[in-house]
Amino acid sequence: MADELKDKKVAILTADGFEEVELTSPRDAIQMAGGTTHIVSPKSDIVRAKKDKDWSLDFDVDVPLDQANPEDYDALLLPGGVINPDTLRVIPQAIDFVKAFFAAGKPVAAICHGPQGLIDAEVVEGRRMTSVKNISKDLINAGALWEDRAVVVDQGLVTSRTPDDLPDFNEKVLEEFREGEHAGQHA
Repeated sequence: MADELKDKKVAILTADGFEEVELTSPRDAIQMAGGTTHIVSPKSDIVRAKKDKDWSLDFDVDVPLDQANPEDYDALLLPGGVINPDTLRVIPQAIDFVKAFFAAGKPVAAICHGPQGLIDAEVVEGRRMTSVKNISKDLINAGALWEDRAVVVDQGLVTSRTPDDLPDFNEKVLEEFREGEHAGQHA
């Protein structure tokens, strides 16, 4: 459905060190469904991806974080990788950006290590979620109801484990982003 996400604008919040396919696969699915994506970053020029353990491609930053307004977007995508979420979670402006989507009831999708920032945004308590196994204890300790499944959806929050789960993740991302705001999404 080429126009499934027509008129939907999605922010992809990332720093250097995201897992390449965890950004490109959902981004491409969103764009193929007619949505617009913007890479938002604390950096102002480019962000660098990793492919497994090696550095890979550079991606242009569409909107520097200090110029990004969450009100301009319908949904938020948080790719994983080890370095990226660990960088973002200590940047107050990045955490505030994430919190704004929850406060507005907008859908949010996070994969692999991506949910780490949600812990610091204090939006995981009581939420059904999944992630890469490495951060499962962190999510549980923050009050999340962690499940070892390919994808978990809870009131507009879509989480997934690893790149192996991208087909299921992308399907649910498109569904939740198409549905738009969810009354159960909260900050």
